[in-house]
Amino acid sequence: MGMIDRRLFGALLLAGATAFAVSSPATAQSASEITVLNWQGYGTDEAWALEKFTAATGIAVKHDYFNSEEEMVTKLRLNPGVYDVVLVNSARVSQLVAEDLIEPVDLSAVPNAEGLAPTLREHSNIVIDGKPYGVAWVWGINAIGYRDGTVDAPDSFAVLSDPALADRVALLDDAVTEIGVGALLTGQDINNPTDFDAIREKLREMKPNVKLIWTSEDQWNKAFSAGEFDVAVYWSGAAARSRKTFELPVSFTVPAEGAIGWLDSLAVPASSEKKTEALAFINYMIDPEFYVEWATTVGAPASANTSAMDALPADDLNKAIHKPEYLEKLQFMSALPDERRNQFLQVWEETKAFYAE
Repeated sequence: MGMIDRRLFGALLLAGATAFAVSSPATAQSASEITVLNWQGYGTDEAWALEKFTAATGIAVKHDYFNSEEEMVTKLRLNPGVYDVVLVNSARVSQLVAEDLIEPVDLSAVPNAEGLAPTLREHSNIVIDGKPYGVAWVWGINAIGYRDGTVDAPDSFAVLSDPALADRVALLDDAVTEIGVGALLTGQDINNPTDFDAIREKLREMKPNVKLIWTSEDQWNKAFSAGEFDVAVYWSGAAARSRKTFELPVSFTVPAEGAIGWLDSLAVPASSEKKTEALAFINYMIDPEFYVEWATTVGAPASANTSAMDALPADDLNKAIHKPEYLEKLQFMSALPDERRNQFLQVWEETKAFYAE
């Protein structure tokens, strides 16, 4: 990364050390401004958090949004110098590095990075040629959600084809996830399976059980509430929200085969001219104080910062669902060449057509 003005960064850290106390008028008058590129409503644009950050540092934060990862990449390509922080699914990091769109991060300039789980901080999706091209931020799991009292905690994705669950299963309409489930069931790498026939067979075995192929969290909640299914491929964070917000009797588990993990990172575009301020904001985003308020008042994925997870209330559902030991059982989504991604899509579309016959 470019040379950091460490005196400025030290001043920013000092300003943030007192629980983000309100700044003086002089600080406010000397405010700089950074621009963050992210999904709308995804943590970095919480008004209460930005107010605290700006009051403490004098750095104003504005946002631009994308509606797909492809749009995010395009915005970085076409708008050099506009963005200072960007949310990057870690599976996309290598692509951005190859195009020189983001640059390595000096983690010594991000003090809260010391609390990151090593598995996530040093994940191969983010660390390329020994350099971290981003800061691990939040993570989650695609595994099994199930209705309390209908089945014991499933210990295998094979439950999705259990004859006892005829017409009681829901699958996610996402090729990467469902091919990943098939890969786990056949002992393969979710990102680079070699035996698609075996995956196809496992997915087809689920046909008698598949009642719903869902596309949104809202659809899942409504169908589950209506009693349409009992076991499903589901998102970990969504399971916590379903139980907490809608009081649905859903539990979540990671099977013996493991599960599909995803990891989002915060990166600094190579063209940013405000890298010191950008790193100060990223440091705030992984601060336990910010995370606990975000998770308990709004709802959030699991923090990559173990200190933040430890700081959650003992009965917090997010904490209960995202167990630290699960990290060792996950295969994280990584970069997919277009040819392989298209192969995933083809197999999944064929499988859906088979279900519809």
